[in-house]
Amino acid sequence: MVVDMQVVWEPSATGLSQERRPLWWTVGPSGELGVLFVDRRRLTKISYVRGWPGWLPRLPFDGVFVIRHPDGSLQHRAVEAIPELPRHVALLPDARLLLAGGRTGRDDAGAWRPNASVYSVEGERLTSFCIGDHIDVLLTDHAGSIWTAYGDEGIYGSHPQSAAGLAGWSDQGQVVWTPDGRLPDWPLAGCAAATEGHYVWLAWYAGNRNSDTFLSRINPLTGEVVSWLSPVPSPDGLAVRGNRAILTRRNHNERSTEVFRAELVDGSWAVTDRHNTQVPGRVVLWCGQGRDGHLWLRTGDTWLRVEA
Repeated sequence: MVVDMQVVWEPSATGLSQERRPLWWTVGPSGELGVLFVDRRRLTKISYVRGWPGWLPRLPFDGVFVIRHPDGSLQHRAVEAIPELPRHVALLPDARLLLAGGRTGRDDAGAWRPNASVYSVEGERLTSFCIGDHIDVLLTDHAGSIWTAYGDEGIYGSHPQSAAGLAGWSDQGQVVWTPDGRLPDWPLAGCAAATEGHYVWLAWYAGNRNSDTFLSRINPLTGEVVSWLSPVPSPDGLAVRGNRAILTRRNHNERSTEVFRAELVDGSWAVTDRHNTQVPGRVVLWCGQGRDGHLWLRTGDTWLRVEA
C-alpha cells in the first residue's frame, strides 16, 4: 500500500514560529486548520513529556490563534490573558474559539469548576462552563455541538457525564447527548474522534478483559448511536467515508506511524491494508483528527492530510 500523505502546512517555513511555538491545534468543520501559538519566552519544558505537549506556559498567558483556511490564506487572532492551561482547542460556528482543560474539580460550594471557555473573533471571553473531568478526546461538529470522550480518572470519578464515558454538549455547556446504556461495553478511555457529514465518530476502549476498542457513530439529529468493534486497537487517528476508514497508531516519538485502511463488510470493520509510514516529524500525543473522510496528522510541526 502506498500512503498518499499531503503536506498541508509547515509554519516554520512561513516564519510564524520563530518567536512563538505552535502548541494546541484543531481542524474546524470546514476543513480549516487552527493552531494556538505561544511566546517561547513564556514557556517551560517538562523533560519527561515528549514533543510539543511538554511545553507549558506560565499563567496567565497570551496566544495567537492562527487559522489556515482551505485556500491557503492565513488569519491571525490574538487571545489575551488565558487564565488556565488548555488541553484541547476547537472551532465553533461564527469563528468562535473553544479552549478546554482536561481536568476539573469541585469548588468550596461543591459546584464543578468551569474548564471550557468560548472566545469571540476579537478574543473576548464570552462564556465559561464545565464539560466533565479528564477529557481524553474533544471534537466539535458542523452544528456547533461539543463531543467528548473521557479517561479512567473521570469515568471512575464523580462527574455524571464523565462517568458515562462519552458525552455531547451544546456550545453553552448543556448536555445534549448521553449514551443511556446504548454502548456495547463500559468505556475506560477515549482514543480518537472524527466527523463524517452530520455524524460524529468516537473511538474508545473498554475496561473488559480483552480491552476491546470500539468505534461509535452518533447521529446528533436523532441521538442514535451505533457501535462496532474497531479493526485497530487504540487508534490515535480516525477518519471515515461511507464504508471506508483510515486509522493510525503512532510509533511514539518516532518519525513514523502505522496507517491502516479498513472497510465495513457484512456489519464488521476489517483491515484491508497496513503500512508503517515515514513522516516529516516525530509523532507524539494528540496527533490525529478526522474531518469528512480526511485524517489530519501532526508530525512535529508539520501537518499532513490523508484521505480515507
